[in-house]
Amino acid sequence: MNIFYEESGQFKVAAVVQKNDATYQVDTQHGKRTKVKANNVFAEFDGDMAAFLENAQAQAADIDTDLLWEVCGEEEFTAEAIAEEYYGHTPTKTELAATLIALYAAPMYFYKKAKGVFKAAPEETLKQALAAIERKKQQDAQIDAWAEALKRGEMPSEIVADLKTILHAPDKQSLTYKAFTKAADALKTSAYELAKKTGGITSIPQYLQDGFEIKYFPKGTGFPDLPLPEMPDLPKADVTAFSIDDESTTEVDDALSLTDLGNGTKRVGIHIAAPSLAVKPGDKMEQIIMQRLSTVYFPNGKITMLPENWIAAFSLDAGAYRPAVSIYFDVDSEFNVGTPACKIEAVNIAANLRIQAIEPHFNAEAGLDEAGEMMFAHHQDLIWFYQFATALQKARGKYEPDRAPQYDYSIELDEEGKVSVVRRERGSPIDTLVSEMMILANSTWAQMLHDNDLPGLFRVQPAGKVRMSTQSEPHIGMGVQHYGWFTSPLRRAADYINQKQLLSLIDDSAEPLYQNSDAELFAALRDFDAAYTAYADFQRQMEAYWSLVYLQQQGTNELTATILKEDLVRIEGLPLVTRATGIPFDALPKSQALFKITELDAEKQFVALNYIKAAAPAGKTAGNAV
Repeated sequence: MNIFYEESGQFKVAAVVQKNDATYQVDTQHGKRTKVKANNVFAEFDGDMAAFLENAQAQAADIDTDLLWEVCGEEEFTAEAIAEEYYGHTPTKTELAATLIALYAAPMYFYKKAKGVFKAAPEETLKQALAAIERKKQQDAQIDAWAEALKRGEMPSEIVADLKTILHAPDKQSLTYKAFTKAADALKTSAYELAKKTGGITSIPQYLQDGFEIKYFPKGTGFPDLPLPEMPDLPKADVTAFSIDDESTTEVDDALSLTDLGNGTKRVGIHIAAPSLAVKPGDKMEQIIMQRLSTVYFPNGKITMLPENWIAAFSLDAGAYRPAVSIYFDVDSEFNVGTPACKIEAVNIAANLRIQAIEPHFNAEAGLDEAGEMMFAHHQDLIWFYQFATALQKARGKYEPDRAPQYDYSIELDEEGKVSVVRRERGSPIDTLVSEMMILANSTWAQMLHDNDLPGLFRVQPAGKVRMSTQSEPHIGMGVQHYGWFTSPLRRAADYINQKQLLSLIDDSAEPLYQNSDAELFAALRDFDAAYTAYADFQRQMEAYWSLVYLQQQGTNELTATILKEDLVRIEGLPLVTRATGIPFDALPKSQALFKITELDAEKQFVALNYIKAAAPAGKTAGNAV
């Protein structure tokens, strides 16, 4: 005697060795002796057990599942009853086994209620389940088709549309992601390599920028159509102003003016672009500012905080009167600074001076003598401003005439992709002039907020590292009691917020955005600080990549670097910090050394440096070596 039984969802047959009320002791088809609970046995039969199971499975395959479901009715039923209904006679043991196999094989059609007892699925539920199965089949077919195209080196348009997300923020349930990973797995390659092979990645910078934008600009970097509101009618200032910026600058935030009052006294005007005059609290433009938080800079590109039409309207571009928040100081012949006066006004911008054009004529080597030849517009004004800036440095205790030259480096690209490195001296006359005027404005306005018990986004350093705060504290690094960012409202949300706070002190009809202990201001500080840090990290990442490309293009084998700490070094002449091996344990921080490049792969963003020997500080930077 044999039995037909179910175990773990599978139907089996076995030869009975011994039977009692609760269990059967049996030998399975494969000769294993085991016990089977009587409750799991559906039929006893004689004959060849293997043939029985084979016949039952064959008959089950021939059963019309839809017809079987139709004859079930709405009530619960037993397998025996439905088999009799289906076959039209008392079922044989083989037919009963076939019916059970068919019922178990169609769980969407038949719900198992107890041993041998089932209930037919409701019609609507069954339709939905069958539609889901069909949909799954179609999806699987689509995934296979896309994967095959990718394996042939083709990229379907649907994959193209989702590629940024697939590579940088994948939705693992999406069909495009499943197809892409299926193709990559089949080719035994990475997602990056597959995207590169199929033309989805054309360059490392594009790949890095895509990843950055997916994370920080998930809705894209474009702007909605935001027409300018009616421009404010402002009194015209009785001054002529000029700006000083890099030639690539399109967001001109600040300008200067100088008026001779006689008897050696000058009136200094610092004029800051005023987009906040046209932004209402909570409106669409303010929402964009609070979402973007800052302009993003990177070699050969940027993502602006404001849309182009707003930049064009408020940038302090030459040739027109521009809305500005101005602060004026009367400065006597000894460079003593008088009480500031603030105004909201339209300022005539006469010139946008570009550093690259004026620096050859305005530097320590060229001379800063008022008696010299005037080589550009406002040249004489700049000479006085530099003298004033030097006096301000001395007043802050930050004047260091004998300090060794320090340089900042930036990356530029030409149309052929050739990389060049631009060196700019930190503390040059132009740098000193501009930075000191901005420090004067920023520190004065920060003090105004503090004195009027208004919060803002302050830069503070009472001790340790510089940090952001909603309340003013001293900034020991700058030697001032109060400091905040006010002078770049076209490019930073912190400056926009501070400008809004400031306007409430200048204009009686204006209200501040925030009061003390405002939770939204704390949230704005947190968001701005996080975004500003992330944007700077992205800029450094892009500069590091192009620095490696530069080293490759130059065929550099050895270079000089400054040891920062342990194995961390800053390569001289490039905006690149990396790690090196072989540095002696007794090497001093800030000392320089010569390193050999043992491996360089810009695409993998990797350079291996090996210490050669210590290097004496050179009169010229090691940028010449690279």
